[in-house]
Amino acid sequence: MASAADQMAQSISLAKFAKATDLKKRLWFTIGALIVFRLLSYVPLPGVDPTALGLLSQKTTGGVLDFFNTFSGGSLSRMSLIALGVMPYITASIVVQLATSLSPQLAAIKKEGESGRKKLNQYTRYGTVLLTAIQGYFIAVGLETLGASQGIQAVIEPGMTFRIAAVISLIGGTMFLMWLGEQITSRGIGNGVSLIIMAGIVAHLPTTLVNLLEGGRTGSIDPVRLIGIIVAVVVLILFICFMERAQRRILIQYPKRATQRGMQADRSHLPLKINTAGVIPPIFASSLLLMPLTISQFAGQRVAGESRWGDFIISLNQYLQHGSPVYMLLYGAGIIFFSFFYTAVVFNPEETADNLKRYGGFIPGIRPGKNTETYLDYVLTRITVLGAAYLTIICLLPEYLVSALQIPFYLGGTSLLIVVNVTMDTVTQIQSHLLAHQYGDLIKKAKLKGGRLR
Repeated sequence: MASAADQMAQSISLAKFAKATDLKKRLWFTIGALIVFRLLSYVPLPGVDPTALGLLSQKTTGGVLDFFNTFSGGSLSRMSLIALGVMPYITASIVVQLATSLSPQLAAIKKEGESGRKKLNQYTRYGTVLLTAIQGYFIAVGLETLGASQGIQAVIEPGMTFRIAAVISLIGGTMFLMWLGEQITSRGIGNGVSLIIMAGIVAHLPTTLVNLLEGGRTGSIDPVRLIGIIVAVVVLILFICFMERAQRRILIQYPKRATQRGMQADRSHLPLKINTAGVIPPIFASSLLLMPLTISQFAGQRVAGESRWGDFIISLNQYLQHGSPVYMLLYGAGIIFFSFFYTAVVFNPEETADNLKRYGGFIPGIRPGKNTETYLDYVLTRITVLGAAYLTIICLLPEYLVSALQIPFYLGGTSLLIVVNVTMDTVTQIQSHLLAHQYGDLIKKAKLKGGRLR
């Protein structure tokens, strides 16, 4: 039988949304912040000629810049102030999180509580500035060299002055987005950084849909293939929703305690997600795999095919292009590796076993301590196999569709993962706010009835 809380959660409807004043304020703030993000994506860097931006996006198609351009909502192809988006912040966050598992000093800081969390956040901000400065400088140099090699002046006045101005502008744009994401998290709905990334991805959906329908209208895409693509996307979305909610629940039992009904044992569950690593493995695997391709593309503009180095560059571009067997194999292997690696970082069986032993909890049939740690590690390894296989299928299937069906646009499994995950998380938070508002109304009614009885 469902509990009272479950019944109340099921009875929540959008009709009660009008009464939730605080929720409406949070939603309006989130929408306004995302509008500011989209407007900033059209503000170009100082000293850049807009006519050369199309050339840059064409020459880097299939490289890591094109991959990051998807997450920035096209800001990178337009060379706007927020061209790098929040990717430097995400990279710095992941590096700091990994470092806390490898460095005893950082691990001790993490255990300090709120003060330790603030220190790690400060280190993340420093890392964001450093990464943005490095990437911004190479982007500025790339703008100068790319425009000059094609006979187009991409930068109005090339030189150190432009590079410094570009780096400062990109640092300011990225730090503003980081601050905006924190404001959305605290004053809006959902995770701010994730919502900014999702807004950038969703901004490309209308263009993608128009290209798909236009291909069906002109005949460049077969109608059967068009229907197959739509069905495949719907099935992938449903599959992602199912797998992201899938859990392996481990029964946890606590010692018996005296209650009004006699001696009773408390029971709870330790939920282990099938996909503990989230979307980190595809992002890392894509970045590492596309980085050599991007470097080879830039270097390939300056080498000749007759030389040994030129032949190597041409062969590398052919083997690592989207849809090639080598690319698919390396991409899948990278996703599997980072799935196990990042899961081992975010979930520590030894720490979980110690916490259960400290509070008197135990798994039925498993001794506390080392045996519990071994059992948790065994279960986590098994479900991570399923999670890694799920991520590999989700990310490789769109790559195969793009190459095999000759789709004239990029369909990314990573983008689909991010959009579905963030949407599910945001809807869950909206339901939590509505549930809290409903509980508040019940408490007020209970107080009024209690006052009348007196």
